[in-house]
Amino acid sequence: MTAITLPATNEKEDEDMLVPRSDLVDGLQPMGVEAPEATENNAANQPTEVPRTAKFTWKIENFSRITAKNLYSGIFDVVDYKWRILIFPKGNNIDALSMYLGVTNSAGLPYGWTRYTYFSLAIVNQVHSKYSVRRETQHQFSAREIDWGFTSFMRLGELYDPSRGYLVNDTCLVEAEIGVDTAIDPWIYDSKKETGFVGLKNQGATCYMNSLLQTLYHIPLFRKVVYHMPTNVNDRPSASIPLAMQSLFYKLQYSDASVATKELTKSFGWDNYESFLQHDVQELNRVLCEKLEEKMKRTVVEGAIQQLFEGHHMNYIECINVDYKSSRKESFYDLQLDVKGCHDVYASFDKYVAVEHLDGDNKYHAEQHGLQDAKKGVLFIDFPPILQLHLKRFEYDFVCDVMGKINDHYEFPLQLDLDRDDGKYLSPDADRRVRNLYTLHSVLVHSGGVHSGHYYAFIRPTLSSQWYKFDDERVTKEDMKNALDELYGGEEEHSMQMVQGVNNAPFKFTKHSNAYMLVYIRESDKDKIMCHVVEKDIAEHLREKLKREREEKEQKKKDVSEAHLYTIVKVVCDEDFFGQIGSNVIFDLVNYDIVRGLRVRKLMPFNVFKEEVEDEFGIPVQFQRFWLWEKRLNHTYRPRRPLTQDEEAQTVGHLMSTAKKSQNTELRLFFEFEFGPDSLPIPLPNREKDDILLFFKLYDPEKEELRYAGRLFVKSMGKPVDILTRLNEMAGYAPEEDIELYEEIKYYPNVRCDYMEKRSTFRSSQLEDGDIICFQKFLPTEVRQQLRCPDVRSFFEYLNNLQVIHFRPLEKPKEDEFRLQLSKLDTYDEVVEKVARQLGINDPSKIRLTSCNSFTQQPKPHPIKYKGVDTLLDMLLHHNQASDILYYEVLDMPLPELQGLRTLRVAFRHGTNDEMEINNIRRPKDSTVADLLDDLRMKIQLSRPDAELRLLEVFAHKIYKIFPSGEKIESINDNNWALQAEEIPEEEKHLGPHDCLIHVYHFMNEENQNQLEIQNFGEPFLLAIHADEILANVKIRVQKKLHVSDAEFSKWKFAFVSQDRTEYLEDSDILFSRFQSSSIYIWEQYLGLEHKRPLAANQYRRPSEKPVKIYN
Repeated sequence: MTAITLPATNEKEDEDMLVPRSDLVDGLQPMGVEAPEATENNAANQPTEVPRTAKFTWKIENFSRITAKNLYSGIFDVVDYKWRILIFPKGNNIDALSMYLGVTNSAGLPYGWTRYTYFSLAIVNQVHSKYSVRRETQHQFSAREIDWGFTSFMRLGELYDPSRGYLVNDTCLVEAEIGVDTAIDPWIYDSKKETGFVGLKNQGATCYMNSLLQTLYHIPLFRKVVYHMPTNVNDRPSASIPLAMQSLFYKLQYSDASVATKELTKSFGWDNYESFLQHDVQELNRVLCEKLEEKMKRTVVEGAIQQLFEGHHMNYIECINVDYKSSRKESFYDLQLDVKGCHDVYASFDKYVAVEHLDGDNKYHAEQHGLQDAKKGVLFIDFPPILQLHLKRFEYDFVCDVMGKINDHYEFPLQLDLDRDDGKYLSPDADRRVRNLYTLHSVLVHSGGVHSGHYYAFIRPTLSSQWYKFDDERVTKEDMKNALDELYGGEEEHSMQMVQGVNNAPFKFTKHSNAYMLVYIRESDKDKIMCHVVEKDIAEHLREKLKREREEKEQKKKDVSEAHLYTIVKVVCDEDFFGQIGSNVIFDLVNYDIVRGLRVRKLMPFNVFKEEVEDEFGIPVQFQRFWLWEKRLNHTYRPRRPLTQDEEAQTVGHLMSTAKKSQNTELRLFFEFEFGPDSLPIPLPNREKDDILLFFKLYDPEKEELRYAGRLFVKSMGKPVDILTRLNEMAGYAPEEDIELYEEIKYYPNVRCDYMEKRSTFRSSQLEDGDIICFQKFLPTEVRQQLRCPDVRSFFEYLNNLQVIHFRPLEKPKEDEFRLQLSKLDTYDEVVEKVARQLGINDPSKIRLTSCNSFTQQPKPHPIKYKGVDTLLDMLLHHNQASDILYYEVLDMPLPELQGLRTLRVAFRHGTNDEMEINNIRRPKDSTVADLLDDLRMKIQLSRPDAELRLLEVFAHKIYKIFPSGEKIESINDNNWALQAEEIPEEEKHLGPHDCLIHVYHFMNEENQNQLEIQNFGEPFLLAIHADEILANVKIRVQKKLHVSDAEFSKWKFAFVSQDRTEYLEDSDILFSRFQSSSIYIWEQYLGLEHKRPLAANQYRRPSEKPVKIYN
């Protein structure tokens, strides 16, 4: 189904990550998590073309019954190319719907084909279109990157919930809106050449930081202040915020290419995870300025942040009928202005200083005058030279219980006069000689919704009429309309290309890109702030350091450009084996990663290379022999064969192609040479056809040490018994020492090290060049039994099972406390003993361990029972995936004893205290509810000593059970159900035949599929009612119990709710008769209190954000 329809407005979006698809054919790039570079279509000297736009609607029936992992839409045309949508109905390896846009005919695309495309994908809410989930992004499609989209488009639980409106009659509607610009190739755009400025690289989700840094950098006085912060020549930028800022600003000033910000974020103490978290730009601005202010203390620039950004206002309260006034002076670095209900900045300032009247129930309590009518407001004492205005584009939606973005039209002037209307924003104490006329310097823009989006900045670096757009790495020139008018928000009209025979139809849609933060500079301070910043303002050691970095970068660039002419040759010899085996290497012979490489031209003849080896090792060319290495099928890596004379006459590059089956990026060689008795090089013996080169390792079982012993040529028909004397000589043993031999065969995935018969031939043992034989002294049985690894085979197995385990406290599951190297074969007792020893605990049985869910990287819900597993490996496995994390607890009693007890979490709130406290009650499993409540009495504060308690089972804001006092606690399930204890009110203890105990729940009515649906919330409770009691009397008791103010309580409605059917009540109604039915469950029949859900304290933070922290 394809149609042109009006787009749905959506202001509520889930967190998403923009990624290319990874598991499609056509040679796609691997999936990444790097956000796409935003590009612009009006850079200087580039042709412009109106983007061509189309819309596609996809109707998917029987959605919940789809069993395929992924599903493709029909194909549709935009700009002469065929496109389609791909969805993963159950998620692309994530608990969220995944959705992508892709080009279908990738194999037939012309060479160099690219299309810059901006598009949105949406899941339509078929009940209320304004709640549709819409994601928008932009991407440069090419023959190599044919798709782009959202791995985490929306939560599966929300999509499949029939009450949400996304699936109606099991049908899902998907919309795609696509605009293709055929005129631009952003990959060849040079920001420095076109604008004179360079951008900042995005680390993943750092666009908010990039836009702020560009804004601060282009305030020259701020840049000069940062340059003048004292730094040390030995400081590292990644460990010094001032030096990192100086380095970043220097590169922005003098670099020809976009600048990385990793040094700066490392100086903040951020890891890679932080780089993929998007924060609020205004919050980062505050935190960064506070940190810089702290670093500037006791330096030549102390107080500079305050001088630039700090203003003051006065909060006042003035009584109307008595002579009383209270005021308080406060400072600010930025001002938060309302957008909703305000047409422009002036309207926001009018609202900011608007007088609030305190009267009626809201009178002000004045000292010595009691409650008085008063007026309350704010006036400004002074404004800062640089005025930062944060526009409140995000607010809480009480109806939907979520945060939403305000995209209303909102204007801001080029010149802002805060002295207007005779200084109505100023306090009586303000200095009227200061002219508060400001010029707009920069606009920080947020594009997107509440859960995801993109930041960029429009800046006038010299306050001229020329604006520039700084969008991560890309900087473009912008005219006044794009820089200002398009950022006011609101709606705009578009027309779309005809799709499959449907005529063009103009439509309006909300502009989700709008101004979020404004920076103004006061006219009277303009010359001082917009000063010249020259190289002498930068510390000399910083200039020298960055000059060296630039030279090193140029050298690296040169090396890269010439890399195709060179290769790396790594040469190892016996000296490397002696140095590495036993320390860096246990299995095989050498770790090439730590071997120094020689950079050699590929066209160099190998015989010339041998002369360089002579210079390096001191071994004449005529005494050298080189062997190629081979990676065998059993994952071992051994010398394979010596080079032939013909091969040595070839170039190094030719040998690279000969050896490419073993290694692709470097040439690896074993260098064979011999020394005579006088320690001088001697000629190598000729190698016969039946000669086998073997390498030998010596194992000491008492010390559990392995070392390299040497190498020998043996005859294929020879036997190990023939070389025993030579091996004893290598080991330093007596000639007749009885030794055992083992062939080292493989290490991965399992160890294989076979015992060798001394009288079998080497050929019958299937030995070949490069094989390794380990040998050791023969040990009597009684000695072997006393050793952990009595032979080299058990030693290899022991090392193969060693693993470093990260132990974390269960209460802090993200923090490593310590690490232990343990064997996967360690028993339960051995593991807890080592943990107890590490923690200094005398009784290992008080250690309780919990395994890690390797998929969520969180503790499993249930701890490991005492001796409930055999080995450490059993503790680490989760659905055949092994983790290296264990969580521990130190108990107050031995675990076997604790497992005989039942621990229940019981919440309690008594009548005189609003605080809910959680108590862990531990009792033997055969205890009763009465026993549990007796223990609880000892932990809580009761309203009176003889108060009686009862235990309730609560779930989804309803009471499902009142536990009998004699019920055994072993049968109680507290995993999914909450346990709540409460005092029994006196009036409920002696209920007569004309009284009854009813359930009382809070609820809201929410519209779903054109019907009202009850949503319970809050804490349910029980209430006694009497046969002749009217609702008016019941309401008095409810208000008193819940401590609700008269003003708030007057807004509440009371209803009798039975099986989700609502009957609203009048004050004169009698409740008793309505609660006499016994044919339904007690929790399905209750007195409902309808009112708005109270707002949690943290609900004003946007869900995709966490607090910004700078740690260093």
